[in-house]
Amino acid sequence: MGTGICSRRQKGLLQTGFCLLTFVCLAVGLYMYNHLQQKVTQAEGLASKYKQQQEAFSAQLQDTYSKRKSRMEQSVQRARETHKKSTLDFLVYKLEAQEALNKEKQDSMNKYSALSSQHKILKNQHEDLRKQLQDLHLQHSTLKLEHRKTQENHSQRIGQIQREKDIEVSNLQGSFKGT
Repeated sequence: MGTGICSRRQKGLLQTGFCLLTFVCLAVGLYMYNHLQQKVTQAEGLASKYKQQQEAFSAQLQDTYSKRKSRMEQSVQRARETHKKSTLDFLVYKLEAQEALNKEKQDSMNKYSALSSQHKILKNQHEDLRKQLQDLHLQHSTLKLEHRKTQENHSQRIGQIQREKDIEVSNLQGSFKGT
């Protein structure tokens, strides 16, 4: 039997506890990393979805523009076929078509602006999460160093107490032999 404060069995339990604590910290770290990866994947999926929507809107705008252009050409042709029907009617139609095109263009620009701002927000959130992860890694390293120093201090203190006890035991044995 040992005369130290911790027996071999207790040392084994302490080592097992420390290993379990280390394992739990690693598991939490992996879980957080996986969670961040999922968030990034979701953000990329949203960005892809919004980009596809923007491309669809651009295609619709181009199609609408082509249709309107075709209508205008037909109107001009009819106007020529009917001996230059009314120039005023043609100008009104052209103005309405231009306003609709401008409205659609403005709507598309607004949607693009909204998507762009959402992208910036997600990008900033990603950067903040990355900074938090770095801070947690730094905090982990600091705590690990403090733990190591505390262990060393305890080991020194235990050694000092053991030496004091050994001296005290030898003094007591000397006093018993002397009596």
